[in-house]
Amino acid sequence: MLDWLRRDPVDEPIVEVAGRQIPVVIRRLERARRMTMRLAPDGSEVRISIPRWTRTAEALAFAQSRRDWLARQVDALPAGGPVGDGATLHFRGEPLAIVHDPLAPRRPAPEPGVLRLGGPADSLSPRLVRWLHAEARELIAADLAEYCERAAQPCPALGLSSAQRRWGSCAHDGSIRINWRLVMAPDMVRRSVVAHEVAHLVHFDHSPAFHHCLKTIFEGSVHEANRWLKAHGRTIYVPFG
Repeated sequence: MLDWLRRDPVDEPIVEVAGRQIPVVIRRLERARRMTMRLAPDGSEVRISIPRWTRTAEALAFAQSRRDWLARQVDALPAGGPVGDGATLHFRGEPLAIVHDPLAPRRPAPEPGVLRLGGPADSLSPRLVRWLHAEARELIAADLAEYCERAAQPCPALGLSSAQRRWGSCAHDGSIRINWRLVMAPDMVRRSVVAHEVAHLVHFDHSPAFHHCLKTIFEGSVHEANRWLKAHGRTIYVPFG
């Protein structure tokens, strides 16, 4: 998305929370009627949405006034851990227990409730990342082609993102980037992000026309997808650090 308004990095506003200095990113939304705040999934920034007429100083004061709430959000961030034999990895929303079998093929093979793979134990994590990347690219490319057809738009270049601050983006040249970690989320959630960025190919803003376009091309509930990301998005940043 392109409406995260940023200052020059040198002047980027910050809020100090539990000894950490966290950048504050403010966006003005045409349809917003009140100020809302949330922490980025990985805790890297505080995001504040405000109506068009609200002053930036009011948003920063709001962040300062809610530092106790932000501290609780920071404390609730899941801790990363090793991904290896016996760990659980989510794939398309389903939890899979990782089973390392030296006699099994090196390529991960998902089964109901299990993700089995062979090869050296010390290379499990990078091989799992490569597998997820490949699966993500295939799934997201199919999503992108489908939504572009529904929106009557040419299918643009696709890039997989490792961004820690956003799920997807649409550039001025029409290229789209989607966070590869969404392959761990339910299909409906991943597809909602792709549909969102495709809708930006039609309307390069978050106007009522944009939301109508998104509702037209996306078959599910955008509200439900966003609610999942808000509740569980941080968890898919845990594996692999």
